[in-house]
Amino acid sequence: MQLNLRYDMNRPEFGASHPALYRAAIEQSVWADGLGFTQVFLAEHHGAEGGYCPSSMVQAASILGATKNIATHLSALVVTMHDPLRLAEDLAVLDNIGPGRVWLTAGMGYRPHEFEMFGKDITKRLALQNEAMATLKSAWTGEPFTFRDRTVRITPTPATPGGPKIYMGGSTDKSAIRAAKAGYQYFPGHPDLFVLYKEERAKAGFPAPEEYRQPAASFLYVTEDPERDWPIVAPHVAYATNAYAEWAKERGEGQTRYSPAQTVEGLKAMPNIKVVTPDECFDYLVGLGRGTAVTFHALLGGLDPEVSWRSLRLFESAVLPRLKAVPGLLEMCD
Repeated sequence: MQLNLRYDMNRPEFGASHPALYRAAIEQSVWADGLGFTQVFLAEHHGAEGGYCPSSMVQAASILGATKNIATHLSALVVTMHDPLRLAEDLAVLDNIGPGRVWLTAGMGYRPHEFEMFGKDITKRLALQNEAMATLKSAWTGEPFTFRDRTVRITPTPATPGGPKIYMGGSTDKSAIRAAKAGYQYFPGHPDLFVLYKEERAKAGFPAPEEYRQPAASFLYVTEDPERDWPIVAPHVAYATNAYAEWAKERGEGQTRYSPAQTVEGLKAMPNIKVVTPDECFDYLVGLGRGTAVTFHALLGGLDPEVSWRSLRLFESAVLPRLKAVPGLLEMCD
């Protein structure tokens, strides 16, 4: 079982301020690093009303500089929004800041206004993604290569041979098939897609991929009194859940773990939203077992950092020691 954090920095007007959220993300990452968490997922979108993080590589640098072992996983990094050469440079520098601790899930993008914002043609997004991925591969050799009919060279090279660890991301059958046929590891938006990916990868003659980790709840909050705290966290969770569900319509196809909800009772009915006691959290996670990825979306919907910290600290004191006592359950970084 893997323990992770996740941040997207999207917030409603009633949420915590962006300076407070970015500072809290650094401090919580330091906390998680000290406990042996595996990775911090950092998301990216552009021009979102709630100030969704548009510069996840900058945020990753702030976390890498403050931690020692935990990986920053840019998930998803919308590579179609970036100049391929600058992308190669920025990721190479990040990998020199935190050697081996920069991972990315390469996303194609699906929100029309983002493509318009950067003057990109959304109908050519697959070609843009392919160009970006090919550029990264060539750039990180440190040798001159041809880019758009001119010879270029990217320095410095990443500290990690071959560059940061790359997954392909996606929420459609097509994305799973593309990742499989190209031999990439795959990070699906929905677990059912991994089955298709694994089958297609085998057909293409590639070795078995990294095993998929079944995700735990997308929002997991630990409290001594769920009924007291549900009304506190619910507006933030509803804001995030409704935003993701609405954005998913722009994709036109694919699956998401988020559904719209307007009431606390509606949120309580969602299997991937859990506000639980320490005992309930322990039983839930042990029931999921090994091979699970437990990701705390700790500041979801602009949640007040102090409210967020109460849950994390309670998990640390009342749940984590019990999980460590279960033989072979946890996968912790040194």
